[in-house]
Amino acid sequence: MLKIQNLKSGYDKMEVLKGVDFEIGAGEIVAIIGPNGAGKSTLLKSVFNQCEIYGGEIIFQGRNITKLAAHKLIREGVSYVPQGRQVFADMTVKENLEMGAFIFRDKKLIEKNINNVFKRFPFLKEKQNDRAFSLSGGQQQLLAIARALMQNPKLLLLDEPSLGLSPKSMKEVFGIIKEINSSGAAIIIVEQNAKQAVEISNRTYIFKNGQIALTGGKEIFNNDSIKNIYFGGQGLI
Repeated sequence: MLKIQNLKSGYDKMEVLKGVDFEIGAGEIVAIIGPNGAGKSTLLKSVFNQCEIYGGEIIFQGRNITKLAAHKLIREGVSYVPQGRQVFADMTVKENLEMGAFIFRDKKLIEKNINNVFKRFPFLKEKQNDRAFSLSGGQQQLLAIARALMQNPKLLLLDEPSLGLSPKSMKEVFGIIKEINSSGAAIIIVEQNAKQAVEISNRTYIFKNGQIALTGGKEIFNNDSIKNIYFGGQGLI
């Protein structure tokens, strides 16, 4: 579904990713873990054209989408949920969802997608007229994910979805991620909660210093290199 070849990217002429090869197949969940500053979030931002790309290619469903504008990426079926529970705080829950559907002009389709979101997230239906700032941290994170689902993504990019959440909210978020995947969307998840991310994923890439240090399945923590990857050096961003 998505194939990245020799990707070099970063910010303000500072190269963060140094020739990364990465892929995800249809229907997969792929986790990206590693120490702080290893380049994990930069990979997602590169796919969604939120940083500078200096070299390499990003291929999605056979089409080169390298440097494609974000609104065009959404139309291609790629949606991105950045870290930090980024919702429109002063807008209602329903208005937030409607903002997620900005690429559509068909009001019936938008209403259908909202109803589908309400079926998956019943609490959002109950709170649809409440301002987003009134939601708990976990609820805001789920709203951010729900807003991305309004775009009918084929590939969902999730950056630190459990960041700052309580254990209960964290469990709920990971449960929703598995449910979304079972409905057909492929998911790339960047996570500091490495154990939980690996548990729900088909494959895992471990980043260090802007490169892939290790790839594997659920057995990846049995590798003796893990300790050196996490504690043997500093990352970049």
